[in-house]
Amino acid sequence: MRRLITAAASLALGLTLASSALAQTTIKIIGFNDFHGNLQSPGTFCPVRGCAAAAKVPAGGADYFAGYIASLKAQNPNNAVVAAGDLVGASPLVSAFFHDEGTIEVMNRMGLDFSSVGNHEFDAGQTELLRKQRGGCAPASNIATCQGSALNAGTTTPVPFEGAKFKYLSANVTYTATGRTLLPAYGIKTFGSHRVAFIGMTLKDTPTIVSSAGIVGLSFNDEAATVNALIPRLRALGIEAIVVLIHQGTNAGATYSGCPTVAAGDPIGSIVSQLDDAVDLVVSGHSHNAYVCSLPNSKGRNIPVTQAASYGNIITNIDLTLNDSTGDVASVTASNIVVDRTNASITPNTTVQQIVQGYANLASPLTSQVVGTILSPGAPNTAAASGEKPAGDLIADAQLAAASTPANGSAVIALMNTGGVRANGFVNNGVTPTYPYNLTYGDAFTVQPFGNLLQTVTLTAAQLKTTLEQQFGGCLGQTAGTDRVLQVSRGFSFAWSASAACGSKIQTVTLNGVSIVQGGVVLSPSTNYQVVINNFMYGGGDNFTALKGGLNPVGAGQDIDALVAYLANYKSPNAPYDPTTVTPRITKLP
Repeated sequence: MRRLITAAASLALGLTLASSALAQTTIKIIGFNDFHGNLQSPGTFCPVRGCAAAAKVPAGGADYFAGYIASLKAQNPNNAVVAAGDLVGASPLVSAFFHDEGTIEVMNRMGLDFSSVGNHEFDAGQTELLRKQRGGCAPASNIATCQGSALNAGTTTPVPFEGAKFKYLSANVTYTATGRTLLPAYGIKTFGSHRVAFIGMTLKDTPTIVSSAGIVGLSFNDEAATVNALIPRLRALGIEAIVVLIHQGTNAGATYSGCPTVAAGDPIGSIVSQLDDAVDLVVSGHSHNAYVCSLPNSKGRNIPVTQAASYGNIITNIDLTLNDSTGDVASVTASNIVVDRTNASITPNTTVQQIVQGYANLASPLTSQVVGTILSPGAPNTAAASGEKPAGDLIADAQLAAASTPANGSAVIALMNTGGVRANGFVNNGVTPTYPYNLTYGDAFTVQPFGNLLQTVTLTAAQLKTTLEQQFGGCLGQTAGTDRVLQVSRGFSFAWSASAACGSKIQTVTLNGVSIVQGGVVLSPSTNYQVVINNFMYGGGDNFTALKGGLNPVGAGQDIDALVAYLANYKSPNAPYDPTTVTPRITKLP
């Protein structure tokens, strides 16, 4: 049946039907994305984009997040709560220490209906993802599992772990051998005589940013093609209202309920431009941005596309109105709401609050341990124009220190993937610190939560330059439009040219003052260097495929252990870590 939505008409994305005389039913869809196990408030957040620091409000936290969901659900009994992936993974310690079981448990109690599978749901591999859906305890390990009966905070959760009561959806992740999906492709929710289908989409590029060992035997297929192939099946079921929950987005800036200028080739814009005209709404994720857009589909018709930032700071309120006689979507309105913990009209969910506090109590002996002191707020996870991050400098230095001994490979260079540096860096993770600030284990883990193993490998100068050339979008296999500038250790430096062609961007590379690359030329291509990287990178993660050629790997311990050991050098009675004394290592040239 012909789709009846017209063009968008306001920042709230009001889409109206040409004739409003028909009887209609409105369904409230409550959307979010990229929660990443932030059970506790991640800190303060701007109530409007670009506000001054003094105007920020305490935001997020599972208890208030659940309260906002309850408030929105109370507005309309016809509702669905949906997410666009990365509920878990890269999580703070209060969630990650317990295999993110607490996050799944509170999502169950918030009433989440469906979530697409994000790339971070694969951080611990497909077997662990299926366990999160089905329940049961994790295999024996040094990280606690099935601790629900030990929460001792007024509320317990079932043991064994109950698993997700909501449905994880992933239409485009299939077993290579059979073509069968790993998880359901879509879910359907019924509202009286109306049925709405929700299709789940995982980031197609997931194999480039997770460990290959965890996705053996799986194929990650094109998002738009997969959606379009499902449309006839849903049509045959008589479903007219179709929503796509996709773990992909745009990084273009926008007001929270406005729309960025989506350039040609933008990931979400490109996908939407290929979608069948039957799709009525796209709830997106991955890019940690906040927007309410109206983007053209394959027929040139504008359809709404939303995203709700990350970490539970924002939630999207969407009203989907259907014609009762046809089931077609008559209008869509959407707006993003900051989860403001000072909002007196919102009642935090006490059950969720007690569960979170219970896990926090269990983790407290570890999370509260002071591991080092930082002198000033100068080590954030904020990139300079060159791509260098102060937090990345600290992590790279820690990894070099851990791997520099003969037993750990005698590394002389450390390379750290920028995507592995999380949260706000070594500043203001849920607190407003005074300086010198005593960093806790919980602070350190929040910045480096993956638990990767460090490996020292032998790379030639030629391989090293190729690796550095792979940092830039569209170059030597790197994802188009995505620069992934590596964080590097003290004594190692390089300069790159923004205007140079792919493969020729790296102009100079030095190690302790000795040139490795000069004028874009490798001076001694066969000279070997011992380089420490994490196991994700060694597997070619983030498209650094040249690193797979590294020889003679030597284990150098776990990344978080290296970081904690390094920070101990800056723990009382020693002098604090002073980020202002760190010399920049990366230079961006015209």
